[in-house]
Amino acid sequence: MTKKALITGLTGQDGSYLAELLLEKGYQVYGLVRRSSTSNLERINHLFNQIQIVSGDLLDQSSLMDVVSDCQPDEIYNLASQSYVPLSWTQPALTAEYTALGVSRLLESIRRCKPDARFYQASSSEVFGQPDESPQTERTAFRPRNPYGVAKAYAHWMTVNYRQQYKLFGCCGITYTHESPRRGTEFVFRKITRTAAMIKLGLANELKLGNLDARRDWCYAKDAVCAMWMMLQQEKPDDYIIGSGETHSVRELVECAFNCLGLDWQDYVSVDPAFYRPDEPVQLVGCIYKAKAQLGWKPQYSFQQLVELMVDCDLKALSDNP
Repeated sequence: MTKKALITGLTGQDGSYLAELLLEKGYQVYGLVRRSSTSNLERINHLFNQIQIVSGDLLDQSSLMDVVSDCQPDEIYNLASQSYVPLSWTQPALTAEYTALGVSRLLESIRRCKPDARFYQASSSEVFGQPDESPQTERTAFRPRNPYGVAKAYAHWMTVNYRQQYKLFGCCGITYTHESPRRGTEFVFRKITRTAAMIKLGLANELKLGNLDARRDWCYAKDAVCAMWMMLQQEKPDDYIIGSGETHSVRELVECAFNCLGLDWQDYVSVDPAFYRPDEPVQLVGCIYKAKAQLGWKPQYSFQQLVELMVDCDLKALSDNP
């Protein structure tokens, strides 16, 4: 029988790539979208005729129960949240409502309406905050340092508790920073690749950044959604770290992006203290041994390949629509 999957956060980067993956595998895909949503639908325009859009809201328990009851999905992927860390400081209560309590509402809807559904919760490396070890493993203590990380920690532990208390098949993927050409330009990776392409085309002449020595664990969003799907195919539910297992500095990213375009980054990049984050004495980098050993998963794209891919896509998009 054809499997059915429900995706929240369908219009986001991960939701669009996951929908493509599931459709390729023959799933019937439902996408949860808020009726009053003003989200950019550009990422899923090419999938509209293949996906069934259903109306619901993580703030509304009854709408979630109706959706789960009507769709009867075999798998549910919760990718919806307020996911921009700086915004979580200016809208902490809204971040908690969607990113934390929204998961409680969704879990309760599953428990009541489709208890045999397999559930994936998008956790985040932000739950570690300022960790006491590097690299981090699935056993590293949570020490979130911003409202987004706090909300994700709540959602993570609620999923674990529903798994233990009600025997729901719930998995958490602790994802590190993952990028793609569908990433918003407010995120530093995409900001760099897009601005570099704009400079190449004469549409900009400067790129302002914060700490060039800051390091991140970056991977490709397409690789990340493959791991999400693989988690729900296992015999038993568990939690896994998803990342590249290595770090690169913002300086490396800038140099690589500008090199792709035949430019010297030092001619265009300036440092603005306004973009600095708090000091990070311990690096956020994931140990992906468990995902490799138990899921058979590993990233397919290297850092260099990801940068080249995104620069090429931004250059083409800007050339076609300057």
